Amino acid sequence: MSFNNLDTLYRQVIMDHYKNPRNKGSLEDGSMTVDMNNPTCGDRIRLTLKVEKGIVEDAKFDGEGCSISMASASMMTQAIKGKEIDTALKMSKLFSDMMQGKDYDEEIDVDLGDIEALQGVAKFPARIKCATLSWKAMEKGVKEEE
Repeated sequence: MSFNNLDTLYRQVIMDHYKNPRNKGSLEDGSMTVDMNNPTCGDRIRLTLKVEKGIVEDAKFDGEGCSISMASASMMTQAIKGKEIDTALKMSKLFSDMMQGKDYDEEIDVDLGDIEALQGVAKFPARIKCATLSWKAMEKGVKEEE
């Protein structure tokens, strides 16, 4: 597949998550809630997580922002559901490395799935905070829960 076709596919995946977000909404029943914003561009997110016995049982988000921040939140909530906290944090580290254009540790056996569509964001430093907002919210929430 040529680079242009791959780039087009990645854009389609991002726009699909933006226009049809997965896990949009909030959780009740004592779930943890984390509010974060990106004052640089106005993105804001409210992430709710249900964690039981070290497993992310459910994750939902609400908020507003650019296509990258909302698509990233949609992808992240899909990716971490059913995962152990340690795995979710490893995914966050891999994602952060990817956003910074670093080589990430392929020894870590974690599949980022649709999230890899966001790798092109690394070329636009001003947009990295948009993409990482939901991940930072998840990290904050699970660290506060420990």
